[in-house]
Amino acid sequence: MSEKDFESPEAIERKRLWWHSRRGMLELDVLLLPFVENKYAELPPEDQAKYRKLLDCEDPDLFKWFMQHDEPSDPDHKYIVDMILGPAKKSS
Repeated sequence: MSEKDFESPEAIERKRLWWHSRRGMLELDVLLLPFVENKYAELPPEDQAKYRKLLDCEDPDLFKWFMQHDEPSDPDHKYIVDMILGPAKKSS
């Protein structure tokens, strides 16, 4: 058996989240990938669920929200977008 046969469910979930966070659009990737790599694990379970729900959104919607051209109507989406943009919003 290889080392991959012994990966924990948490490691598999992290990889899955990383791939779902990688959108192929630079503007989204530079926000989502560092968030999932550095912050996601520290979130309470309800906020992790909100992030996973956000990943189901279409790229054009995510782009508008993260570029602050529009705001999500779903309060969970708005909460996570604001959390991810937090440092960037403070500097603008």
